[in-house]
Amino acid sequence: MILNFFDQFLSPSILGIPLIILAIALPSLIFPTPTNRWLNNRLMTLQSWFINRFTYQLIQPMNFTGHKWAMLFTTLMLFLITINLLGLLPYTFTPTTQLSLNMAFALPLWFTTVLVGMLNQPTVALGHFLPEGTPTLLVPALIIIETISLFIRPLALGVRLTANLTAGHLLMQLIATATFMLITIMPAVALLTSTILFLLTILEVAVAMIQAYVFVLLLSLYLQENI
Repeated sequence: MILNFFDQFLSPSILGIPLIILAIALPSLIFPTPTNRWLNNRLMTLQSWFINRFTYQLIQPMNFTGHKWAMLFTTLMLFLITINLLGLLPYTFTPTTQLSLNMAFALPLWFTTVLVGMLNQPTVALGHFLPEGTPTLLVPALIIIETISLFIRPLALGVRLTANLTAGHLLMQLIATATFMLITIMPAVALLTSTILFLLTILEVAVAMIQAYVFVLLLSLYLQENI
């Protein structure tokens, strides 16, 4: 049997129905539903504390106009973190390793931030293409460079999230395969690779959370430039 390490990134399906739909809908079923009780359990208290702290840190640098985006950014953050962490479990599929899904999040949200800037303050938004005091000879080249840098932002958002998660999953599978092959031949080396795999798994848990945070943080910075 030929082992293809990239098979883990294929979207699974049953009877022709892609299971990526189930994987995307699953996070909404995991989080507990808020209640009207005066006292909540520990899980609800921890969830509320995390959401409040994240929202505060994200929205604090923005003016009042940006506060309208708090619910959207917080929901996206929880969604990405949950999907990334669930993808680390055995026999699971990580939808955020698909560039198409990440671009489906990045492109509309980035375009919306640009559109908000063009509608609310078009002079300031267009002024980003040509900083004040630019030499005349550099004006055409600088406008082209700034335009390219603007349109490459959504691609960078999607590729960054996809590449980091894909690289981590591939590295974990490579080390796990090496451990399985060496356990009967060289037990000492297999023990070493098992330790490395355990440490790498902890690192991947951190990467899964950090990459979700970076994705939303960059979107908030793009919004901050346009409000």
